[in-house]
Amino acid sequence: FRLGLRTAGRLRALSTEALPPRESMDYDVVIVGGGPAGIAASIRVKQAAKEAGMDLSVCVVEKGAQLGAHILSGNVFEPRALKELFPNFKELGAPLETPVTKDQFLVLSENKSVGIPYFLMPGELHNHGNYIISLSRLVQWLGKQAEELGVEIFPGFSASEVLFGEDGGVAGVATKDVGISKDGSLKDTFARGMELRGRQTLFAEGCRGNLTESVMKKFNLRDGVPPQTYGLGLKEIWEVPEDRHQPGLVQHTLGWPLQDGPFSKTFGGSFLYHMKPNLVLLGFVVGLDYTNPYLSPYEEFQRWKHHPAVLQHIEGGKCVSYGARCLNEGGYNAIPKLTFPGGALIGCGPGFLNSVKVKGSHTAMKSGMLAAEAVVAALKDSESVASGATIDLAAKSVEPASYGESIRNSWVWKELKAVRNVHGSFQWGLLPGLAYTAASVFVLRGREPWTLAHHKPDSACTLPAAQCAPIEYPKPDGKISFDILTSVSRTGTSHEEQPSHLKIKPGLESVPAKESLPVYAGPEQRFCPARVYEYSDGSEAGGERQLIINAQNCIHCKCCSIKMPKEYINWTVPEGGGGPNYDNM
Repeated sequence: FRLGLRTAGRLRALSTEALPPRESMDYDVVIVGGGPAGIAASIRVKQAAKEAGMDLSVCVVEKGAQLGAHILSGNVFEPRALKELFPNFKELGAPLETPVTKDQFLVLSENKSVGIPYFLMPGELHNHGNYIISLSRLVQWLGKQAEELGVEIFPGFSASEVLFGEDGGVAGVATKDVGISKDGSLKDTFARGMELRGRQTLFAEGCRGNLTESVMKKFNLRDGVPPQTYGLGLKEIWEVPEDRHQPGLVQHTLGWPLQDGPFSKTFGGSFLYHMKPNLVLLGFVVGLDYTNPYLSPYEEFQRWKHHPAVLQHIEGGKCVSYGARCLNEGGYNAIPKLTFPGGALIGCGPGFLNSVKVKGSHTAMKSGMLAAEAVVAALKDSESVASGATIDLAAKSVEPASYGESIRNSWVWKELKAVRNVHGSFQWGLLPGLAYTAASVFVLRGREPWTLAHHKPDSACTLPAAQCAPIEYPKPDGKISFDILTSVSRTGTSHEEQPSHLKIKPGLESVPAKESLPVYAGPEQRFCPARVYEYSDGSEAGGERQLIINAQNCIHCKCCSIKMPKEYINWTVPEGGGGPNYDNM
């Protein structure tokens, strides 16, 4: 079965206005995104419907070529939500094979490290009972459980448009037309997208999903909420010799290279996990509210690997995979209103990451499960699509309002509230941030009467280049550190020839040449972890250097939509199946 499959050689010369209408399929629940939140939601809809004596049809649309292809996470997994979803997950064969055996937390200087004793580490960093996993593999396993319950999963299709009913409520999504050349002409393989119409639509696109962002804007879901703040996470997987492997070891660090003194204000840190059979998962997270436009998160990651406390784990090994993804770090303070007529936001789109725990998969799953229960309750008094009803776009849209209350009464809310001011405290520097973190996790637990919120978008935190010192990074040695294009080759990224999915927003066309480059030294050349953006040498007519967008390199991290001066890039979905092809991330 192929969504929207239509031979269209005869349409090659037609404008998009002259194309035939899209075909449609109706469902009770449409879920956008096949990550942990989306798949958990689909499973819980089926479970809750059965418990209520209902039959509901559910579909999940996923832009990756297969489930897990666009999933990237640390990942030390807390199985709390999974236990609730499947109490017998071990008997079912969930791929949780490396229990955590040891926790380490180090503060790094350039060549040395100081360990924090276990009893002084906050409970959020105690990982007893957790597992080092591949989240990609877990999502694939969850997908099989969902399909056994009757969920229809469509990988390889990008949801590119929100559908609305006559009253303005959300009524589903449409997938992207495919088979369009870079110049906009139609290929012989052209096919119209499909309308997936739903009585309820759940958006589980992950951090900075383009449909999620558009829904938040349309329904003013961020009104009265501080701006979200983000981090960029970069990750590698290494195969290491058996004598260097310590299955179950979890190591986190702060300090060098991001923070070179007690009052350094760049937020971020690292993780390093040993997973069976012989893998080391290591990564680096940089808060995107950093100020110096010369900072390169990728280069910081590469030089961090040469620190003795890191090098000892991977020396003699082989890097086999690389990837990057943005994450929401605003936590409790930045969560928007979650529901709207016709659906809800779940997972990392609204932002349920616990940045102190360095975990978000468990909270994302729980949010999807609670939304699923609210959706089933909202649909209980009307005829289902599964029983023969069709979507009536003139019908009144139903808002699953109980979801917001359920979240606020859940352990997710309690967990995030307890650490709500930790990230904000690092605006004072590393040492004050650590001191406040200790007070917060051991004493205050979120009860403080003040809020340390983010007050401006990360794009507005960048200082002019003239106020900052350039950073000279060491050249990669090709053994421990690598040039960026070598790393991109390890992502499995590919895109069919098509119009760029990275679009300069209308009215901001002059920002790259007139502001980003002359004022901020072109920071997009350094913050992008896939070298998508570069500038010409100015040899064009007029001598003005122009922005070059290498969209084929894009690994879907979404950083450009966050950190560009004035957020001048609109990140939209490319054709389904494009982008990275992560297997074990």
